[in-house]
Amino acid sequence: MPTIISHSLPADHVAPDALLGIPRQQSNPSRWQGGQWHEFVQALQQVGIDIQQQAHSTGIYITDAGGLAHGLPHGVVIAQSAEQIASLMQTAQRFAVPVTTRGGGLTTEGESVAFGGVLLDMTGMSRVLEVDHKALTVRTQAGIFWHHLAEELRRDGLDYLSAPLNLTSSVGGTLGVGGIDVNSSKHGCSADQALALQVVTPTGEIVECSDAMNHALFERVILGYGQFGIITEALLKIRPYTPLRMHYFYYNSLHPCVEDLLMLDRSESCDYTGILTMMDSAITLLVAFDSVERETAFMAQMKGGLRGYGEFMFALRLAASFILRPWAWKEALFLLQRKRELFPDLQPVHHMQDGVMYDRTAVFSKAVWKHWGERQMVIPDLATSADKFIEAVERGNAVCRNYFPYYTLYCVGIRLRADHQAHYELSSIPSDAQGWAYGCEFEPMYNGQEYSRDTLQSFKNDIYDVGVELETSYYRFGGMMKGYIRRALGDAVVEKHLKLKQQADPAMILNRDVIF
Repeated sequence: MPTIISHSLPADHVAPDALLGIPRQQSNPSRWQGGQWHEFVQALQQVGIDIQQQAHSTGIYITDAGGLAHGLPHGVVIAQSAEQIASLMQTAQRFAVPVTTRGGGLTTEGESVAFGGVLLDMTGMSRVLEVDHKALTVRTQAGIFWHHLAEELRRDGLDYLSAPLNLTSSVGGTLGVGGIDVNSSKHGCSADQALALQVVTPTGEIVECSDAMNHALFERVILGYGQFGIITEALLKIRPYTPLRMHYFYYNSLHPCVEDLLMLDRSESCDYTGILTMMDSAITLLVAFDSVERETAFMAQMKGGLRGYGEFMFALRLAASFILRPWAWKEALFLLQRKRELFPDLQPVHHMQDGVMYDRTAVFSKAVWKHWGERQMVIPDLATSADKFIEAVERGNAVCRNYFPYYTLYCVGIRLRADHQAHYELSSIPSDAQGWAYGCEFEPMYNGQEYSRDTLQSFKNDIYDVGVELETSYYRFGGMMKGYIRRALGDAVVEKHLKLKQQADPAMILNRDVIF
């Protein structure tokens, strides 16, 4: 009798050997087949929930910002209220219909792509509910984009503390994954600004939670990758608005630039820090301030210790290096063209006055996708402790160099909560980080070149393999790269949260295939 080999999926939603078992060219999850769909739709209609099933309604959600994962929901529900979402989840549990939440759709590994079932579009809940000028807090619906929230706050002379670099992200989606920017080294990630949440659980309960109330749920939802509830409202810390005073220091080597970034974060001498590179030739350390006083003190006490150059001196050194390397003229032309295109958008005249940027919200929100976006947005990353950061960046940079002639890195620090070991347990924050964690995104720049899906996936896998070898974590560890989760978090953490997920979500329907 011939041997029968079973190819059925393991009972564990994140198999212990998942990394070894997945093919190098990771495929999309299988589409939910639609069992009891018509009965489910009828039940929704009975409770007054409108679900759109026409192709012109579902087709616009076929992929996310990454452009590599493609899936089609059976129907779309536009979020209107917590009560509506609660009814949706109760009905979905009864009929075992998957529900995928989506805000700005800026995921890159298919996390906000619905492979069948219902796609819940949270942008229907985009109102600012209350601004408390005395307590410096804002209560907002979770479907609002950060740039819309910033516009509302700016009218009252207020601003967010820490938001994601791309401000077309939704607040709720950001709180579920972290949210980092060049001021995260001072204020922490965006999720750390949440004081309280209104959450709809996978079984359809509406719960208020915070560090003081329903604390366990609060811990699971913040940085929980949408596994334990749908954030419908958030109470966030805010601050008085200040314009931005940005300075750029240029390096021709990664190592000293990263060392200077680590030093500046420890010194707490500036309000914003980050690294943005253009291949290995032009590495930029970003340093910025919220006040003249801090800027003046930095220039007097810290600037001399940096190993970077001003723009003019660096341009001379770079030109000299290309004179000695005439075979690299294509790279030189690319850098020159990149500077001509990028710098005007990072320092637009209509947002600048006396060297001060008065609307970083508009500037960075528009510039990110204009200059780093393509039809396929591939941004693998590594999240590490400070001790492993330099090696992770240099090894990831070598992977980029192996695959692409043009690429960029974005490096930033994340100041951690004092109780981060418990609060970030399921998150991308590495468990061995103390005080600060660090992230580096590795992003190819296609420059008109077409790359196959297999090539891009192989590139991502090689970056993620660096993380496995260094025992670090990943900012984007869900979706198409879920096979790496056990290696990043460890069996104990995965088993613990899998059991919590099964308790909270009996039908395992909320944002499935992201983590579990």
